[in-house]
Amino acid sequence: MNTPFKLSTLFILITANCFAQNNPAPSTTNNSSYKIQTVHIQSRWAENVDTTNALNEYPRPQLQRDSWQNLNGLWEYAITDSTAAIPNSFQGKILVPYPIESVLSGVKKALMPDQRLWYRKIIQRPALLQNDHIILNFGAVDWQTTVFINKKQVGQHTGGYQNFSFDVTNFLQPGNNEIIVKVYDPTDQGPNPHGKQVLYPETIYYTASSGIWQTVWLEKVESTHISSLKTTPDIDKGTLAIVIDIAGHPENNSSLDIIVSTNGKVINTLQIPASQQQVNSTIYIPNVQLWSPDSPFLYDLSIRLKKGKKITDEVKSYFGMRKIDIQKDQKGADRIFLNNKYMFNLGTLDQGFWPEGLYTAPTDEALSFDIKAIKSLGFNTIRKHIKIEPERWYYHADKIGILVWQDFVNPPQDLPPGSRVIFEKEVQETMEQLHNHPSITTWVLFNERWGAYDQERLTKWIKKNDPSRLVNGHSGELLYVNDELRAPADDPWISSDLTDVHSYPEPRNAPPQRNKARVVGEFGGIGVSVPGHEWDDMRGWGYVQVTPAELKAQYIKMTEQLKQLEKEGLTASIYTQPFDVEGEENGLLTYDRKIIKIPVDEIRSLNKELVPLTDGFTLDPNFIIAANIDTGDNDNRYQELLVEYKNTLHNDSTFLRRLTLMAIRKKDQENATLVGNSYIDILKQPFSKENLDFIIAITRTSKDIGFNFCLKKPEKVDSVLGEFSAMRKVKKIIYNEEIAPYYKNHPNWETIQQKVTTLFGSLGEECVLGWRMIYYGFEVKDWENYGKYYVLYFKKSMNHYPEYHINNLTWILFEHSKNIGELTFATNVMKHIIDKNIDRSAEGYDTYANLLHRTNNSNEAIQWEEKALALKKGAPDEKLFAETLQKMKAGLPTWPQNN
Repeated sequence: MNTPFKLSTLFILITANCFAQNNPAPSTTNNSSYKIQTVHIQSRWAENVDTTNALNEYPRPQLQRDSWQNLNGLWEYAITDSTAAIPNSFQGKILVPYPIESVLSGVKKALMPDQRLWYRKIIQRPALLQNDHIILNFGAVDWQTTVFINKKQVGQHTGGYQNFSFDVTNFLQPGNNEIIVKVYDPTDQGPNPHGKQVLYPETIYYTASSGIWQTVWLEKVESTHISSLKTTPDIDKGTLAIVIDIAGHPENNSSLDIIVSTNGKVINTLQIPASQQQVNSTIYIPNVQLWSPDSPFLYDLSIRLKKGKKITDEVKSYFGMRKIDIQKDQKGADRIFLNNKYMFNLGTLDQGFWPEGLYTAPTDEALSFDIKAIKSLGFNTIRKHIKIEPERWYYHADKIGILVWQDFVNPPQDLPPGSRVIFEKEVQETMEQLHNHPSITTWVLFNERWGAYDQERLTKWIKKNDPSRLVNGHSGELLYVNDELRAPADDPWISSDLTDVHSYPEPRNAPPQRNKARVVGEFGGIGVSVPGHEWDDMRGWGYVQVTPAELKAQYIKMTEQLKQLEKEGLTASIYTQPFDVEGEENGLLTYDRKIIKIPVDEIRSLNKELVPLTDGFTLDPNFIIAANIDTGDNDNRYQELLVEYKNTLHNDSTFLRRLTLMAIRKKDQENATLVGNSYIDILKQPFSKENLDFIIAITRTSKDIGFNFCLKKPEKVDSVLGEFSAMRKVKKIIYNEEIAPYYKNHPNWETIQQKVTTLFGSLGEECVLGWRMIYYGFEVKDWENYGKYYVLYFKKSMNHYPEYHINNLTWILFEHSKNIGELTFATNVMKHIIDKNIDRSAEGYDTYANLLHRTNNSNEAIQWEEKALALKKGAPDEKLFAETLQKMKAGLPTWPQNN
């Protein structure tokens, strides 16, 4: 595998041979039933995906066999509630291995935490000899997987990023066999590491990827076979340590042949006994050729398991000879050294999301493209951020030659019960799964304190488990935004190999600490929107939003800063980020990988000031990264496009959508309404989720079509966007148009209420009542009217989603009202929001308890105040709650005595 680096397509092309050809899985689906779902933007590779070629490359290059069968393709699927048994019928077809939320799956549905996702596929049992076994392999399934064959449970696996296997030989019957896969994925609502996936995506968090998201395949092996392989290079000694695990029961005459070769030429062999289930050995590598980004040299490795002279199993692999550690440079500064030489780690933060596949790249070529593109730009490092990629991604990284800082996927930030055990289990499995890849040089334990705990213990544990790599115990434990330090840590980077700060937008140096290299683990975040290439054109985000010309100027400035910081001791930098991801538009390329925001040659020219562009960075003339951005195509064209709109009968939805957003950004509401209504008029499905999201977002006035949708068809809007979505939009516009202009100038509330009720009915009246309550309580301190309108408002709105903070409003009433009827009503309001789980905070319980106490229900009040105090245990204001409880028990007032 010692091909020199060229930015061209690199694959392991392994045919499925007679295993698949002689034992095809019978089709249970009609291919014509599958089609990619609608998506705003998609990469160039998505159009190449069909039901016959879904990631058909061998998925495990570090332990590959010839005898295998790919099970990717169309499966049946069903979504049920959490209590359902194996379903008798299925709802449709899904293309495996694309997550069910993705458009490439053909489904594009969210999986809720109280639901279960089921897959079904019919396969034929392969022809088996006496000692043959069939292994069912899964690259990754998010999060908890239960596998059944012919309705019998085979096994269960928990973990969304780790591969797993089951020996299914004894579950298979001659002829057809039914595979059922059950998946539970709570995404960000459970104890599981979920990375940046959330059920409801927002600025820096993204759409979830549930279910099967990596390749599923079968392998035929003998009962005694090689189950795992671990290789660790030592360049100083010129050796490779090898640990081989053997499944089954190796006999006394069993042995292992270890064969190292390059370009088909054997350079060393070793034969060792294999009478135990784990074999440890070391093989000498003569005239070691080192692996690095400058020269990503890989050796081929074959392992043969033999019984006597008969080969019973053979796996093929590869390895790279490299060393990573912290050493002192000539001036005594601690630096990152690769192969005993200083190398500045110039990296970028890669998140591994795709517009059409989410967690899953559409094709293997797309998977390798990201790495090639990053190296083409002159970077020598990728920080793989809060995601574990498929094995083939790391194969491409090994082959192309790039250093990888691998983040672990953090536990939930609130560390619910069980989350720590789950996290540590997945960290252990991740290290075992990825150990053999020379590209991975650094483990990143925690990021910006997300779910961080026991940092010293865990950092030491990782280092003990894998001393061959650096450990970044906490990336960004000091986080600076616009030079302001957020939440400084008491003892950052304890036991870590690196001191790591995050600094947005401009880079800064980490503090020096003995025997630790100084790095800026994230910086940049410069946002540039590119019309027509945005995931969500309503919410593009970056730490700084600039034009393309300004981005280039910023990048030049930051490169100069990095050069100076390197002189001062900085040894690595990670730029955020190579590609836009959903609402984040701070990539050097757009999310669809079609537009680059600074020309390739200009980025390379700047980056080479920190990383020399050696032969390992030679550009392949056939490799095209992306088209250059049109620097003139921005909001400065607004008047030009507006004239075009008014002079032309436009039915181009892309044009109208873009012009609507331009008008909103220019604060030209009259034309925003005009163009926006034209856009809505040509939509064939205005009540689809995608279209309605946009319609509601651009609805700003009562003249917008979206306002009438919400006012006249609220049930239809709510069925798509969620309960009370229509009501919230209508009330906001009523306030802006009919109340806000008069609110600060002694409003004539009776006139306003009559007008709004006439125009908008009961919902309009409710809106005015709410604002009358707010006005009397917060503007003029008229407590008599405040109490009156508190009651009138909540009588109408009690069963609606609260638009105000009910507990705060009720506490004001408690403090200022003497009316026992109002206080009793307020008690019922608080009981209602507690029962409905709208507010179960200590403060909510406290308000309810105080109202009970004041309305002569002190025994019940004491019980609720005890609940509030329990929630406040250890909090700074715990004492205040304790004092309130003591007053209740003593029969003393807890309300102001001037009332």
